[in-house]
Amino acid sequence: MTFETKTAAIIGGGVIGGGWAARFLLNGWDVQVYDPDPEAKRKIDAVLTNARASLPALYDTMLPPEGTLTYHDSIAQAVVNAAWIQESVPERLDIKHDTFAQIQAANTNAPIGSSTSGFKPSELQQNATNPAKILVAHPFNPVYLLPLIELVPSPDTSASTIQTAKSILTSIGLHPLHIRKEIDAHIADRFLEAVWREGLWLIKDGIATTEEIDNAIRYGFGLRWAQMGLFETYRIAGGEAGMAHFIAQFGPALKWPWTKLMDVPELTQELTDQIASQSDAQSGHHSIRDLERIRDDNLVAMIRALKAKDQAAGALIKTHEITLPGSEQTDISKPITTIARVIPSDWTDYNGHMNESRYGQVFSDAADAIMMQIGADADYIAAGLSYFTIETNIKYLLETHAGDAITVKTIVTTGEGKKLGLTHHMYRANGDHLASCDQFLLHVDLKTRKSCAPAPHVSETLAAIAAAHANLDKTP
Repeated sequence: MTFETKTAAIIGGGVIGGGWAARFLLNGWDVQVYDPDPEAKRKIDAVLTNARASLPALYDTMLPPEGTLTYHDSIAQAVVNAAWIQESVPERLDIKHDTFAQIQAANTNAPIGSSTSGFKPSELQQNATNPAKILVAHPFNPVYLLPLIELVPSPDTSASTIQTAKSILTSIGLHPLHIRKEIDAHIADRFLEAVWREGLWLIKDGIATTEEIDNAIRYGFGLRWAQMGLFETYRIAGGEAGMAHFIAQFGPALKWPWTKLMDVPELTQELTDQIASQSDAQSGHHSIRDLERIRDDNLVAMIRALKAKDQAAGALIKTHEITLPGSEQTDISKPITTIARVIPSDWTDYNGHMNESRYGQVFSDAADAIMMQIGADADYIAAGLSYFTIETNIKYLLETHAGDAITVKTIVTTGEGKKLGLTHHMYRANGDHLASCDQFLLHVDLKTRKSCAPAPHVSETLAAIAAAHANLDKTP
């Protein structure tokens, strides 16, 4: 779906609003912010610093050029010409009602998503000028990395608003979960509330500390939930007999007094101090910015691992990546830009720079880009033909670090018969020459695993590029 304007208005620039601004901005949208807090710009800049270091690292290609971020003195100014409006003001219904009234007085066409974690859309729509344009779009922190958005309409929300919301949110790499019936706290927060209640009781009763509870989650079921969720995890627990067997085996436990989900301890000052003291002991040696960077690095590594397996949040990144501008180049008289990406943190080693194996991956990916350029694509490989690397010679010139935006320029040095020769040069965004690689490949039959001539359309395209590159300087 194409949009008349890629402009988003963010009303409320706290942690969540700042995350929304980063998500839109780094996906090429212009972002117009209103927040009366005099510290709003500083706070959003801090969020953007983290987002710029992490979101692009999920992808193996560049995100679109960053949009323009502007700050405005009123809600009316911020929402002008916006195709999407995200409200992230404090969780008070009167404040939200006033905000919606100001928005719709200035912009009657754009969908308005509310970041509310608890209010139902029908409550948000009360006394609204155009309730059909209002719905819940509840994100999870950090918005720029976690893809889930709970999309909750009321019966008064128009079908076109819902469809537009789905299209816009999907286009920026999010997963809008359409909740068919409105309910207090939507879906995910109801689970979180249940776990939170249990945690409070475990601390009050002296059974566990904040750190021990967090360890139970992050070393155990949290890892399973990250890839499979609740029901798929339990289906596996049922063995070959599946979910029905699991329920039959463990269902009786639901009648046992294991939990206190319908009760909650009184949050006395003593209990509050106890929790705060344990949390300080657990994490107080890190600043909030430190914790955010640790969180973001871990999320990038986990999601990229899932991406390699085409699972869960990783599969979502792969799908979004396909929609991003590719690097295919039509002007073959110049070196071909085969790679444009950001280096993720999990590519670095104990020395703090990119591991040499990752240079090999970069240049391997560059060769794949050339194969795509000449027509040796996925369908070609599926038909039983491909290129195999026979030899590489890599020169490491400068250190490459996590967060570096890099490009690879490739020259075809040989394009005759079965042979494909490539020279790659890798550069940092500022022009630093980081590494070079001479690579020799042979065309093979995947059934016999022996070299053979390429298909005519591949050999012709390759020969044309090789001829165009014949006089190019192979040195940078």
